[in-house]
Amino acid sequence: MTQPSPTPRTWGPSVLADGRVRFRLWAPAEKRIVLLAGAREISMQADGDGWHMVETNIVHPGDTYSFRLSDGTDIPDPASHAQEDDVEGPSTLVHHDGYAWSNTGWTGRPWEEAVAYELHIGAFTPEGTFRAAIDRLPHLRHIGITAIEIMPVAHFAGKRGWGYDGVLHYAPHTAYGIPDDLKALVDAAHGHGIMVLLDVVYNHFGPVGNILPRIAPAFFHPERHTPWGAALAFEREPVRRYFIENALHWLIDYRFDGLRFDATEQIVDDSERHMLIELAETVRQAMPHRPVHLVVEDQTSRKSLLNRDDGIVHHYTAGWNDEFHHALHIIATGEGQGHYAPFAENTDNVLRTATAMGFVHADRTQDRVGPAPQDRLPPQVNVNFLHNHDQVGNRAFGERLSVLTDPMLLNVMTALLLLAPPIPMLFMGEEFGEQQPFFFFTDFEGELAHAVKQGRKAEAEKFGGMPERKTVHDLPDPGAEDTFQRSKLDWSRPMSPDGRRQTDFVRELIRLRREHVVPLLAGPGTAVPHILPAEDGILAVDWRFHEATLGIRANFAKKETPWPAMEGETIFAVSNGTAAGPSIIVAIDRSRP
Repeated sequence: MTQPSPTPRTWGPSVLADGRVRFRLWAPAEKRIVLLAGAREISMQADGDGWHMVETNIVHPGDTYSFRLSDGTDIPDPASHAQEDDVEGPSTLVHHDGYAWSNTGWTGRPWEEAVAYELHIGAFTPEGTFRAAIDRLPHLRHIGITAIEIMPVAHFAGKRGWGYDGVLHYAPHTAYGIPDDLKALVDAAHGHGIMVLLDVVYNHFGPVGNILPRIAPAFFHPERHTPWGAALAFEREPVRRYFIENALHWLIDYRFDGLRFDATEQIVDDSERHMLIELAETVRQAMPHRPVHLVVEDQTSRKSLLNRDDGIVHHYTAGWNDEFHHALHIIATGEGQGHYAPFAENTDNVLRTATAMGFVHADRTQDRVGPAPQDRLPPQVNVNFLHNHDQVGNRAFGERLSVLTDPMLLNVMTALLLLAPPIPMLFMGEEFGEQQPFFFFTDFEGELAHAVKQGRKAEAEKFGGMPERKTVHDLPDPGAEDTFQRSKLDWSRPMSPDGRRQTDFVRELIRLRREHVVPLLAGPGTAVPHILPAEDGILAVDWRFHEATLGIRANFAKKETPWPAMEGETIFAVSNGTAAGPSIIVAIDRSRP
């Protein structure tokens, strides 16, 4: 793999060619900053616009360092690449060129080949480390997974958490391992032909350990807020550089194949060139010779983020298709309150539109990030799923669909997920029918821990509500160690008869996708979707590709209901031939592109 030439960093430490290290810190609220390196104190010089800088040859890779403020307070580097221990302790200098990569010939994979798998490092294995995850990669390769999406690993306060409250965005959490351990995981995945995407959070900082308000109040917008804290002042160049360089950090220093951006609708920027556009363009200019996949979670479904020209991705590769999940979840569980209420009134049509083309509830009034798409967007701009960390973990008791719905109905939904043209994503354990819950867990203390615990009932009401005969007193304590431990995958499940059966089922569906669907996505042009008129409970969609038409008919009703006829070769079916629900047929007609 050819890597871009390293360039001096605006934020954080840079190891220079002569062995010296350049340290920079944006602290406009501080007149004097001292670099602490062991027993040495080195005054940093003002470098304009609130920056402080020093170059020294006394700090070496593996050494710890910190910054001392004018009142004597010691802080870590906000752009620390590693921590000695927690978020409030010293930072550790990392020289990324010191890692010896094994799979240097890896050049990535095209996006249409993606079968994604979301995982949490701490809960994916009993050990909960980067190194332990390596041992499970053969399992993922065996079933056909081609991309893993790792929930955020940026350093947050405490030893356990989902990762969406990170405060040191450049440093992998020490609970999971050191930077070389994360590189080893990416390296090993590439050896198995698996891409690795990292979930990053560029819309807010966590509530504990964030020292930027103290040294750089201008980092935050005085008039805006997100649901999780102060909004960021993206109109300021140092703020933009912090996050743009962070994206380059993961993609270059760790060789990730892509990033998933959390809640991009909360990245508000009134600049002439939106932060999201500048970030994507900078990334693509820095790495023009290998595929880099940038995926957004955008509640406003902005098509301008996904603009294409003759099939070339200019900015973002794909976006999470939440409506596909929401409609199927309502069908599977009957839950139509809270978060699902907007999708419960006309669930059939929501599912049809979400499956055929996505963007069910796109808000055109907010789609002002980039130019409107000129080309028809292909199906692979959507990432579909039946589960993800939010939809499982924010439930009162973290149940998966495997314990909430009929197994046959779940199999039909799984077939739709894996054989429809959009990119499918599984949540860890879904492939073997995991029965263990996945909870929301944290490691806060004091009043914050109490507030998080009290807020769980309100959150649960948005995701299915409280089960009968259960009260708030029955809810798992998100701060308890046991809540985290119970969220770990049960790796004995794949060895059970039911686990083997489900794994084989999923593996066969992925094989069929690889053999029949991926070649269509990789072909010239893009698919033209057609939603066929059908009775209630029936999904009937044809995608007309350049070389063939892919048709799917599915019945989610509880009665025998006819569906529109379809032509071509049946490649998969769960049906008794009368379209009695639940059932599905997938066919390819190569005579009628």
